[in-house]
Amino acid sequence: MRVMIEIALNGDPDGIFQKDIAQNQDLSVKYLDQIIASLKAAGLVANLRGRKSGYILGRDPSQITIYDIHRAFEPGICIVDCLSKNFECDKASSCTARDFWDVLNQKIVDHFKSMTLETLVADVRSRHEPID
Repeated sequence: MRVMIEIALNGDPDGIFQKDIAQNQDLSVKYLDQIIASLKAAGLVANLRGRKSGYILGRDPSQITIYDIHRAFEPGICIVDCLSKNFECDKASSCTARDFWDVLNQKIVDHFKSMTLETLVADVRSRHEPID
């Protein structure tokens, strides 16, 4: 998420270079390569003019949810194993604890979907804090 905020906060019309993101966020370029690759595959970031150019957001920050960012790296949100589609449990149909976790999990998903990158960026700007 820090990388997305960094790109969104960048005011340069030419985008922000990967080396600058790595330095600002104290990440290795090799690790950042993996992050950028996932964000690009999800359509969340793009190179402004191809290789060796700065990164920009793939769409307006008001149209990028925290859930979108999460999904670039994970297939979904599942706070306990028993909610996973591939998890089989003999007691799933009668387990009251599972119902509790399912409701909580959905609240988390809904919260992620309700928060946009634009909201986070506005919050950072209003506090004038570095994004570490």
